[in-house]
Amino acid sequence: MMLKEIPLDSTPPESGRLIYRKISEITENIDPYRKIKKESTEKALSLYPYLKSRVVASNDRLLMAIRIAIAGNVIDFGANWGFDWDTEVADTLEKEFALFDYDKFREKLDTAQKIVYLGDNAGECVFDKILIEEMKKPVVYVVRGAPIINDATRADAVQAGIDKVATIVSSGTDAPGTILDTCSTEFKALFHNSDFIISKGQGNYEALSHTSASRLIFFLLKVKCRVLARNIGVEEGGIVIQAGRDR
Repeated sequence: MMLKEIPLDSTPPESGRLIYRKISEITENIDPYRKIKKESTEKALSLYPYLKSRVVASNDRLLMAIRIAIAGNVIDFGANWGFDWDTEVADTLEKEFALFDYDKFREKLDTAQKIVYLGDNAGECVFDKILIEEMKKPVVYVVRGAPIINDATRADAVQAGIDKVATIVSSGTDAPGTILDTCSTEFKALFHNSDFIISKGQGNYEALSHTSASRLIFFLLKVKCRVLARNIGVEEGGIVIQAGRDR
């Protein structure tokens, strides 16, 4: 009955917010992915020394750090349960970009005073940490306001060590994406007063890519479904650095 009431034009994060809220009510478990989130972060932390060494050895440290951040985007138990960590990371560190607005990213980073970084999944935070360290700018790292699928909350970000390299804030939403209408007043003020925003993952892309604020955003993600692939205009599995467009 609930599915019938969800508007057909709802974005996946909007639909997911309602569905997973109902699952939590039925199971009486507000964070059913807690164990797997903790395990994902532990696995990611074990890879940190290797990933960091790839940055140090690279001819373009920033680009390699971006690749690593995108490689972490495979850790998504909403879109993809059947991934292999080692294969996916190795593939992302070597493959060609489907969209590559890297020069724009570098140019914007050079003049940015502070970066707002919209996190995505637990475990992925460790990969994000490497990019934050390489950008060498003040960063505000944004997490979900409540548990939803395996998306990162403050506790997940702290476990990953994000608190050592950035200021962690909550978006205030319990959606699997930054749906601005559901975010806190404090976060919306931060968002609209920012001049450089990094958005990780599909959920954030689906929530923000068609808003007027998208011109401020750089989307970093791996495309994990055919619907999004068609929307962006790339092949499924493609990796993306996309500068937001004016709407």
